[in-house]
Amino acid sequence: MPKNPKSNHKYKADEITVLEGLEPVRKRPGMYIGTTGPDGLHHLITEIFDNSRDEAMGGFADRIEVALLPDGYVRVVDNGRGIPVDKHRQTGVSALETIMTTLHAGGKFGGENSGYKVSGGLHGVGASVVNALSTHAFAEVYKEGNKYFQEYNIGKSKAPVKKIGKTDENGTIISFKADDSIFESVEYDFKRVVEHLRQQAYLVKGVRITVIDARELEEKIDFENIYYISDSNIEAPSQTFYFEGGLASLVKFKNKFQKPIHKNIFYIDKETEDISVEIALQYVDDISPRLNAFANNIYNPEGGTHVTGFKTALTRTLNSYGKKNNLIKDTDGGFTGDDVLEGITAVISIKMPEIQFEGQTKAKLGSTEARSATDSVFSDAFATFLEENPDDAKSIISKVVMAQRARKAAKAAKDSVLRKGALEGMTLPGKLADCQSKSAAESELFIVEGDSAGGTAKTGRDRRTQAILPLRGKILNVERARLDRMLGSEQIKNLVVALGAAIGDTFDIEKLRYHKIIIATDADVDGAHIRTLLLTLFYRYFRPIIDGGFLYIAQPPLYKLQKGKEIHYVFTDEEKDKIIGKENDDSFDDDYNDSDDDSDSDSDEEESTKPKRVAKWKIQRYKGLGEMNADELKETTMDANNRVLKQVSVDDGEMADQVFDMLMGTDVPARKSFITNNAKEAELDI
Repeated sequence: MPKNPKSNHKYKADEITVLEGLEPVRKRPGMYIGTTGPDGLHHLITEIFDNSRDEAMGGFADRIEVALLPDGYVRVVDNGRGIPVDKHRQTGVSALETIMTTLHAGGKFGGENSGYKVSGGLHGVGASVVNALSTHAFAEVYKEGNKYFQEYNIGKSKAPVKKIGKTDENGTIISFKADDSIFESVEYDFKRVVEHLRQQAYLVKGVRITVIDARELEEKIDFENIYYISDSNIEAPSQTFYFEGGLASLVKFKNKFQKPIHKNIFYIDKETEDISVEIALQYVDDISPRLNAFANNIYNPEGGTHVTGFKTALTRTLNSYGKKNNLIKDTDGGFTGDDVLEGITAVISIKMPEIQFEGQTKAKLGSTEARSATDSVFSDAFATFLEENPDDAKSIISKVVMAQRARKAAKAAKDSVLRKGALEGMTLPGKLADCQSKSAAESELFIVEGDSAGGTAKTGRDRRTQAILPLRGKILNVERARLDRMLGSEQIKNLVVALGAAIGDTFDIEKLRYHKIIIATDADVDGAHIRTLLLTLFYRYFRPIIDGGFLYIAQPPLYKLQKGKEIHYVFTDEEKDKIIGKENDDSFDDDYNDSDDDSDSDSDEEESTKPKRVAKWKIQRYKGLGEMNADELKETTMDANNRVLKQVSVDDGEMADQVFDMLMGTDVPARKSFITNNAKEAELDI
């Protein structure tokens, strides 16, 4: 295996700084990994991987492998410098043991003497937290011709670091087994691991990252003679990522279901005043902006100062170019930030020392110097890109001009809708049966399919707290509809007025009139389609309603089972079979002749074998809400004591965005491929 040219850099114990001990981690794991659910479990992999990735960011490694192994183990390998193994003067034990068993010990605190100039894991809790939350872990260090080993149980070393042999390799291997007494489940989602590491491969260009799922292997892996599993002849599902193009490759990947409006992807990677700024962008034929921001390879879903700098420079540069080249009419005025963001796919990544985030989650970058660095680097490079690519520039300006005109038309349409709602005291739309309560916290809005279901729901509702809004047919697909066209739809306009929180840049979640908005459609194909159209509307234009936990989907029963006075409402065929005992319950015997013929017999044997008459289950299969009477709908779907509601949430906004693009957009081949690949997971109503 070729050696990394920087792997001989002297990385010694003096570069490790200790802040405090390890004891709190097992008592309050949520403080360190956020949750003990699936997110926290997968975060263990991220913490160990990030240490290897930081080696790569520093130029000390160019290959990382993550393997899921049998018995719940995870193994992370890199070809970096290897964790220092010499004695740390502050702790009196090996630097390796210090890093693995002491909270806030790492090579990322010491300023100019630090082992890392740029790093994502600034708090130094990664390896020690993972170790503390694992029943078993061990570290292997390949360094300066020697192989070192140390083993741990629940965060404590079993013995001092040992030199166990000679080696030609350089790097570190960390293996751990998550503690199933702490985590809700210790089952890793391979797809989730792959998606995260693919993203990281784009962000650290030139680094080869391999992910292997070896959990089902029956043969034992000979780790004593295997450094990278992917170099062996072991066959297991795996994916390898390697991108020389960096963020330009990531933008291309994100736009795979989109139609670009210009050929060349803008890309810049430049350092200024110890801050590295890397940005890629491309406009597509769509109306939604897609911005992804990273700071030291940590995803910032809430943006931050680097995004502010990018937006400011983007707006200023496009206005300047458009006016200079007479592409903007003086009567139109200048572009706004919303105009220039429509249809853009952009990734902003900065790398800097002494980084600062707002809050524990690192969701938003707070470093003030990142704003000016991003602004200056991007504005200069983007202005040059526009000058050197006039066809691309013209396409971009035309796209932004269309967005500007649509914004003005949408404002007029929106003002008209909101003015109408205000003048009419929000008592309309016409078919809305509002509730009596004025408290949003206890008020519910049922969005139902059709007048028939609407009439039944109005009869069965609790008038004090439950409002009903029937929809007539299928609403507009808003995935590619601008706001002015969308508000031309009577059904959508009625919904906007009913919600009372406006739409677009004037949306105010504090004015939302209902804190439970419940989509109640039929359990057939048309009902599913209407539900999908509504989810698209809420995701694209009312995202704060989803993020606030106010959107729900009703789960009406599939069957009503009745035997005498005994009644059950069930939601699946499995529940039905369990109750009626389809396979062995003689009360569900289709061959039993329920006649009134009573034949006498003197034989006790004959009497004992005669079938006994039992009550039969009466099974009613519901196809839609309109088939239920008001009492049934109230009892099963509307009564808070009995109903089943599914709360709508978005765990992965980026993935949700891609799915909406695919299913509701115009790329038919992509949609066909998605349906074909996922057909086996569909729940069919035949």
